[in-house]
Amino acid sequence: MSFQFNKQLPLPKEIKTQYSLSEKAAKSKKERDRIISDIIRGKDSRFMVIIGPCSADNEEAVLDYIHRLAKVNEQVKDRLLIIPRIYTNKPRTTGEGYKGIASQPDPEKKPDLLAGLIAMRKMHLRAIEETGLSAADEMLYPENWMYVEDLLSYVAIGARSVEDQHHRLTVSGFDVASGMKNPTSGDFSVMLNSVYAAQHPHDFVYRGYEVHTPGNDLTHVVLRGAVNKRGVCLPNYHYEDLIRLFDMYSAMDLKNPAAVIDANHSNSNKKYNEQIRIVKEVLHNRTESKDIHNLVKGVMIESYIEPGNQKISEHIYGKSITDPCLGWAESEQLIYTIAEKA
Repeated sequence: MSFQFNKQLPLPKEIKTQYSLSEKAAKSKKERDRIISDIIRGKDSRFMVIIGPCSADNEEAVLDYIHRLAKVNEQVKDRLLIIPRIYTNKPRTTGEGYKGIASQPDPEKKPDLLAGLIAMRKMHLRAIEETGLSAADEMLYPENWMYVEDLLSYVAIGARSVEDQHHRLTVSGFDVASGMKNPTSGDFSVMLNSVYAAQHPHDFVYRGYEVHTPGNDLTHVVLRGAVNKRGVCLPNYHYEDLIRLFDMYSAMDLKNPAAVIDANHSNSNKKYNEQIRIVKEVLHNRTESKDIHNLVKGVMIESYIEPGNQKISEHIYGKSITDPCLGWAESEQLIYTIAEKA
């Protein structure tokens, strides 16, 4: 057997006991979960803005960013629901490179999975305790879900995970909103099939147990653009794409049709400043079509304190060490623009 078993990790309940959520913060999360549910179901007209760093690489810088978001949130909370991105796992196309704080609490040191699980929970815990803003994260590893399931209000399933059976079945047991991204090929059918799977009950093996899940009615789609066989990025946020998505949604037996538009990744070809234009186009398309207005419930934006990105060794505070992000000044203005136009 080629696996080397280094250490047995603590059970999720042990980490939760050590780093527990206060009653006040739990109440705040419950209310935010309710609002997100109402938005997805069409009962609340507010628009979701899921915004933050590509990868939550540094606790102090990320918390600084979220405190800034919290101040803006107070100004726009009647029109928007701001959900911080605290992405603690980083998918890698080739498997090489920094895999996120959940694997490497220090990006310049070797992986430490136990310290990573603690760092992941501590960052989410501090965010909600200090600002009242429960966050979004990407579920790259389904086994890790239980370490943060009491802290997250939104879970994204990435383009490389959306076809995976274990991800789909795990989402079917969530009681919070989960966005299924289109695969890198851009195939809408794959994405919608993932939504269908997650919205229905299942029996499967999870963390050594036989489990049953009821299905998650809040599962929906996230459009992040595609890459063709020649490696060319193909955006899928345009009017025609959204009408096609609406028609495909309507043809399937799916609950609560909803879409979130990821303004970066293959939609922007990772040209981070393009996110501003893309978000504005999405908002315009919502005014042009009632169907698009009812379908598109929010946007995802990659944003940090400093614009662009850097090498890990550069140590520039609040600047992405993975994909390039909008800087804070542009991000703040964009949020106010969204509040005016959504």
